[in-house]
Order: sequence, then structure tokens, then C-alpha cells
Amino acid sequence: MSSSDAPTPAPLSLFAAFKTNAWTDLALTMPIFVGYHLGVVTLNVRNAADFFTQKLIAMAERNILVYWGLTLAIGAALFVGMWLLGAGAAFDKKRFVLVAIEGVLYAMLMRTAAIAAVGALPMANVDAVGGPVPGLVMSLGAGFYEEVAFRVVLFGGGMLAMSLFFGGISKLVLALGWGLVCAAVFSGWHYVGPLGDAWNLQSFVFRMVCGLVFTLIFVLRGFAPAVWTHALYDIWVMVLH
Repeated sequence: MSSSDAPTPAPLSLFAAFKTNAWTDLALTMPIFVGYHLGVVTLNVRNAADFFTQKLIAMAERNILVYWGLTLAIGAALFVGMWLLGAGAAFDKKRFVLVAIEGVLYAMLMRTAAIAAVGALPMANVDAVGGPVPGLVMSLGAGFYEEVAFRVVLFGGGMLAMSLFFGGISKLVLALGWGLVCAAVFSGWHYVGPLGDAWNLQSFVFRMVCGLVFTLIFVLRGFAPAVWTHALYDIWVMVLH
């Protein structure tokens, strides 16, 4: 078969060729994970999706120096483990710069899309955090843990389960439908708990659009770009504004 006879790759296949893998994702999100955990112990708030901090505090017997030591040890263990498994190239500093730039671009596009849909609104509860440093820490936590909860577990796990039970339905149709559900759940999450906003339909739709964009980034580019986009957008709203 000549090159001209070769089938043209589908658009999603072209995106998948540049998608990060699991090890690279873990490496590229380590600074956000470690940065959040080093700072959050000094605050009286946690990200609602953070399931790990209390366990780490208990392991440290509520000693902040031991807690910081454990946090750094976990980061170092992940670094060594990935290096031994052949994922050391993921720690190239150029990769971190590129994923940060990618996150900034996606955050700007996401805000443009959300504003076009419902008008200018923040995605984060700025007043509840109280200052730029807590805002920075909580932005990192939201970027990491909410992407784990809503993109990896809810969307990814849900898609895996539905593909087993509804194998006859197009995966694209399933992804579109389930993506809308996950975006609505993600948006509704921001109205629950002590840091939750008062209910407002306009802000709900705004956050739902953002959730759809995060899901699209996760599907086409991977976990790390979604985490960086989420964290950098929250920093933009909660710290730079």
C-alpha cells in the first residue's frame, strides 16, 4: 500500500499521540502535590476532596516537623521509584515549563468559553480562603485533588464501568453524556460544605462549562495538563486578582 493509500488518522488519534502517560502525569504533578501538602498543614481549611492530609497528620502524631518530613519523604520516594522504573525523563525541567505554559493557555481559553456562555464570574470562592498564601495553597489542592476526584475517579472510572455495561453504545456518545453529568457534579460540589458558595444558576453554569473543559483536557491531553490548568486558573482568580 502506498503512503497516499494509508488511512487518515482520526482527530482523537492525533491528540492521543501527544497525550501524557501515567508516569509522566505523576511526575509533572508532584510539585503541585508536595507544594499543597507542605502548606495546607499551616491552614485551618482543607480542600474538600483532600482525603490524604488527615491520614498524614495522624501518622506524624500532629508534629508539624514530622509531617513536613513525611511529605518530602513521599515526594522523594515517588521520584526515586519513577526514576528506577525508567520514567526519569519526565523530570526534565523543560517538561514542567511546557506543561505550565499549556496550563496557562488552557486556563485563558476556558475562561473565555465560560464568559461567552454566562458572563464574567470567578470559579473559586475567593473570600473564604483569606489571603494570597492560603489562596495559593488551596489552588494547588483544588488542582490536584479535584482532578483526581472528578476526572480520574468519577469520569474515568465511570466510563470504564459504563463501557462494560453499555458496550453497544458508541464510546463518543457515552463520553459526551457522562462528561455532562460529571461537569454538573463538579459544579455542584462548589456549593457544599463550609467553603461552599450560595446557590446561583449563573455561577453553576459557569463552573459546569469549566468542568467540561477540564474533562476535555483530561481526555485529549492527560491528567497533568488538567491539574496544571485547574491550579493555575484558581491561582489567577484567588491570588493574582
